[in-house]
Amino acid sequence: MIEQFSKKTQEELKFYVYVLVDPRDNKIFYVGKGYGNRVFSHINEAIFNPNETEKLEIIRAIKLENLKVKHFIIKHGLEENEALIVESVLIDFLTFRDFAEVAKISNIVAGHNSFNQGIKTTNECEILYNCEELKREDIKHNVLVININKTYDNKRKRKSENPVYDRPNIYEATRGWWVLDKKRAENSDFVLAEYKGIIRAIFKPEKWVQDIEYRGTKRWGFEGTEITSKKILEIYMNKEMPRIRGMANPIRYFEEIK
Repeated sequence: MIEQFSKKTQEELKFYVYVLVDPRDNKIFYVGKGYGNRVFSHINEAIFNPNETEKLEIIRAIKLENLKVKHFIIKHGLEENEALIVESVLIDFLTFRDFAEVAKISNIVAGHNSFNQGIKTTNECEILYNCEELKREDIKHNVLVININKTYDNKRKRKSENPVYDRPNIYEATRGWWVLDKKRAENSDFVLAEYKGIIRAIFKPEKWVQDIEYRGTKRWGFEGTEITSKKILEIYMNKEMPRIRGMANPIRYFEEIK
């Protein structure tokens, strides 16, 4: 079993989408896109990276049994944007709640454009494209709304010889770092993540922390948990935020009307 591609093979593969398979049960546990020898990099990561992610723990457990991770290239010869689409489709498919028996995916990042183009039930499609507007009188708490269009879509290049990009999950895209009113933020019961004008996640901030000052500007972020309460979700989740013409600030505050 090879542990790296030859230079010739790398040139022919271009960008590709791959999966990692656990030999113990032949289930896919990771989907990724890459270039060069990216597909093999997770093995060294499991050896030298002390982090305890689900992906790395699976690889370590496989190695402890003197077995080897199976690597499969699903599609190759792609441009990067094409690889993003294929990767997204696979992740959305294999992590969809009703397909749990197909794989045990450890990817924590949703597929690219999963909010608006990922797998959905017919009801979810209707919710996506026919959202109710969140009216001011419907707001029952002090809430901080953060528009994450830029932080969720932003692709951050890894410090690597291979041109591979990471996307944050929705919690990381929402939690920081922002120029905001700390007192009003601390007074907020919930943080609503607004993506493309729609509330896509709700978090309970437990602690607000300050980032290092950037050009004299204080930026704040929070540590918290995602809300799963049906009562709260019914009020805010998948609701359309009222649009304010010309507004560029990603931060909006709403206080409960008493």
